[in-house]
Amino acid sequence: MNYQTAADSLKDRVILVTGAGDGIGRQAAISYAAHGATVILLGRTVAKLEAVYDEIEALGYPQPAIIPLDMKGASKQNYLDMTDTIHDQFGRLDGVLHNASLLGVLSPFDQLGEDTYDEVMQVNVKAQFLLTQAIMPLIKKSEDGRIIFTSSTVGHDGRAFWGTYAISKFATEGMMQVLADELSGTQVRVNAINPGGTRTGMRAKAYPGEDPKTLKTPADIMPLYLYLMGPESKDVNGQCIDAQPK
Repeated sequence: MNYQTAADSLKDRVILVTGAGDGIGRQAAISYAAHGATVILLGRTVAKLEAVYDEIEALGYPQPAIIPLDMKGASKQNYLDMTDTIHDQFGRLDGVLHNASLLGVLSPFDQLGEDTYDEVMQVNVKAQFLLTQAIMPLIKKSEDGRIIFTSSTVGHDGRAFWGTYAISKFATEGMMQVLADELSGTQVRVNAINPGGTRTGMRAKAYPGEDPKTLKTPADIMPLYLYLMGPESKDVNGQCIDAQPK
């Protein structure tokens, strides 16, 4: 499907992007800024966030902000404090892209380590639950709020050896559907994106023998990210959409 968005579709919107330091999160932040948004860059590596910040500034887009946060160790209070900071600095929040994820270890189910399981579920599910709870009062005030989760092909159909990552993505889609149903009578739209095989560090870790040149880049799949964050998608809710449909 050809997702079209106006050049200024995100003008004056404040959008939080998690995992904004590299890969799809970095590209989404830049693309959102290019369409007029003030982007809040959340991630654990300050140097990476600063590089994205500098890139957005150099392109002349709206000045972004940085929130350093390691979702592996962040508490409920950390997310509440983050929300207070956003409220104090911007007075609003119009969109969240839940992009940060951990792959964990690909292994047979009976060999999955409890530590790895806890770590992946913490970042991919619990952190997103706590962050979404914290920002809910703020995003409900938006005239056109958007919450976008990130799923995976193995979040629709479980696949051997994808273990905790697949389980976490099934949970992510469930969380998205529950939230979308609860917010269906509001101005907030909740959806998920399955990016598909994309040229990122996580993909390279999962498929070390693959030629990255055979994959789409994060920039190639941005039309869907822009569409679901913008006003054009006001009638779309509770959907998990493949960025690269087969």
